[in-house]
Amino acid sequence: MFDVHVHASPDVVPRIGDDTAVAQTYQEAGFDGFVLKAHHESTVGRAAAVARAGSLDVVGGVALNRNVGGINPAAVAACLYAGGRLVWFPTADAHTQEAAGLPRLADVDQRIGRPALCVPPVHHPTAAELDDTALVLDLIADFDAVLATGHLSASECAWLLDQAQYRGIRRVLLTHPSYTVPGMTVDDIRAFAARGAHVEITAYQLWHQPEMTESHLAAVARAAGDRLVLASDAGQTDSPPPPEALTTLVERLARQGLDRAWLSAAAGDVPRSLVLRD
Repeated sequence: MFDVHVHASPDVVPRIGDDTAVAQTYQEAGFDGFVLKAHHESTVGRAAAVARAGSLDVVGGVALNRNVGGINPAAVAACLYAGGRLVWFPTADAHTQEAAGLPRLADVDQRIGRPALCVPPVHHPTAAELDDTALVLDLIADFDAVLATGHLSASECAWLLDQAQYRGIRRVLLTHPSYTVPGMTVDDIRAFAARGAHVEITAYQLWHQPEMTESHLAAVARAAGDRLVLASDAGQTDSPPPPEALTTLVERLARQGLDRAWLSAAAGDVPRSLVLRD
């Protein structure tokens, strides 16, 4: 199995363990590797250090939040030239996060303020902002990296997918689209999958998303089809250990009548092929 979404310390909020401790849990569980994600720093160096110390494929990337200047091509270039494989559009600093009252860095220290980030059609960018976004996308295309949509809304994800396809980006991952942010419908998700986007469902949703049910996640999985990606999004102190969380997600979806082999591929070969170069 290959977990495309996990958090570890150091972080601005408590995590279940540091990079090395989390990697050890994957090693003991027989996983092939994982993607180390952080909302407020690039994880490229951290992932490389963990990979060197063990036998797992550990991958990093950068989330385009305020700490890196938002949708900032310099941050993306630094990430990708150093070996990063994923670029998440705004997550903790997305306007959807603010509207939903979900955690942001400003909750840790109010002095930094609460401006939020968005892209068209929610935002009407200046020419300079459009140029920056275009260069970010061109860099992702140049490196054959993964464009992950972060917490942006459905309409913004549609705009990003249009831009991605125009610029030759082959790898697009909808970040937990059925989670509170962005809160896409099953029909939205089916349409995105039909256009070639991969669709992430996370174990985090089972424990921390109000009113989420296994049956609804199964409907999302069916809508995703062969573009389904299962991930843990674990690492919180009140979640199970990440490998256990992802294994539990597979079991819960299988309990809804979904094919176990298909689910196993969605938690292993599919995300691995999406993230790692051919």
